[in-house]
Amino acid sequence: MNKIPLPSISPWVERHLGAIRTGGTVLDVATGGGRNLRAALTAGHEVVGIDRELAGVADLAERAGVRLIAADLEDASAFPLSGEVFAGVVVTNYLWRPILPDIVRAVADDGVLIYETFAVGQERIGRPRNPDFLLRPGELVEVVAGRLTVLAFEHGRLREPERIVQRIVAVGTAHPWRDDPPQIALGP
Repeated sequence: MNKIPLPSISPWVERHLGAIRTGGTVLDVATGGGRNLRAALTAGHEVVGIDRELAGVADLAERAGVRLIAADLEDASAFPLSGEVFAGVVVTNYLWRPILPDIVRAVADDGVLIYETFAVGQERIGRPRNPDFLLRPGELVEVVAGRLTVLAFEHGRLREPERIVQRIVAVGTAHPWRDDPPQIALGP
């Protein structure tokens, strides 16, 4: 029997996964098929995946270091992980504004938030088209202000598939990269 290939990790997440403290627990919000959850697990992290439907990660349910939570994040109830903090919080292709403050609070003082989702302009080229699911210019920077330090931010058009996204990497006040960021290769 041939296995269906899993979608690959977001390049944004892959690029910044190393910012998460070795052995720290990673929360994958709206985990879906678990592509980013699986990458964090492979990198040696314990993982927590939360989503309304967990069929895409059912194969991980009994695996050590994996905690899966079935919860509807959009049903107006309290955030299911309120009070818990994580070394890494990853969110891709998902936006539900009422829980944005909860997501930011879930980042430990030495933790990192890696977030990437659709932004205004996406409605001209494809789905989603509903403005409720499209970040406004600079919105992720505003959401983390006062709690996390932004290390990387982009708002632009990506290809394959073509989409308009906003993405951020932000760290807590005790994260070592806050005051001593890693060297990056800058163009001329």
